[in-house]
Amino acid sequence: MKAEDLKQVVREKYGSIASQSLLTAPQSCCGTGGCCGELEFSMIGDEYQHVAGYNKDADLGLGCGLPTEFAGIEKGDQVLDLGSGAGNDCFVARSLVGPDGKVTGIDFTDEMVQKARQNLVKTGFQNMEFIQGDIENMPLPDNAYDVVISNCVLNLVPDKQKAFGEIYRVLKPGGHFCISDVVITGTLPAKLQEAAELYAGCVSGALPIDEYLKLIREQGFSQPEIKKQRKIAIPEQVLLQYLSELELADYQATDAGIYSITVNASK
Repeated sequence: MKAEDLKQVVREKYGSIASQSLLTAPQSCCGTGGCCGELEFSMIGDEYQHVAGYNKDADLGLGCGLPTEFAGIEKGDQVLDLGSGAGNDCFVARSLVGPDGKVTGIDFTDEMVQKARQNLVKTGFQNMEFIQGDIENMPLPDNAYDVVISNCVLNLVPDKQKAFGEIYRVLKPGGHFCISDVVITGTLPAKLQEAAELYAGCVSGALPIDEYLKLIREQGFSQPEIKKQRKIAIPEQVLLQYLSELELADYQATDAGIYSITVNASK
């Protein structure tokens, strides 16, 4: 699929999630509710409920890690969250920066931005904002942020080189990022790589881990450090939507795997 086609898939899927959330049970493209057709599995293993700043209305179950855990966010920091969704990680970050810092969330879908702004109004916080924008071309100034965070979003971006280039541009000199994302080892079957629905489910857009880390270094960041790594098990009933039983057996016999990682690096 072309990049714009993939973006449209993401826009439609996540717009649907934002529109449905809180109307019934919380929906998740990687969780329950079936908003992504038959793709129903969850990759998030980290729990937010006991994290300072957690806002349950902003948690749509879309993450694959807890980037604020290793982000080194300090009081007074300027923090940017890429793919901020309904604001889950932004509210956690706000508890860390305090009233003298600022947290900005940027998201690709209007519906998510609207949902995040609704959640913000309920809090009365004055040092947070949510804007609509493309991570590959962010409408944000150079050298503006101390910390950039993101949770299971960069894998959805077609041009990850542009995305990391933009992260480098908006970070202050000496600033750093901490990103939770999905990567692969080995080679995923072509049918999985090509499945648009699985792409929106956070898997098929993933890069091999070595390529992912190389891309970070090529944008000028210091040596990236993996803070946390966890293998993700996709249920067989999900895989069988894309693979025959023989293809599934062949896939399971390889060393290919899907992992959630949390990685940071400095400008």
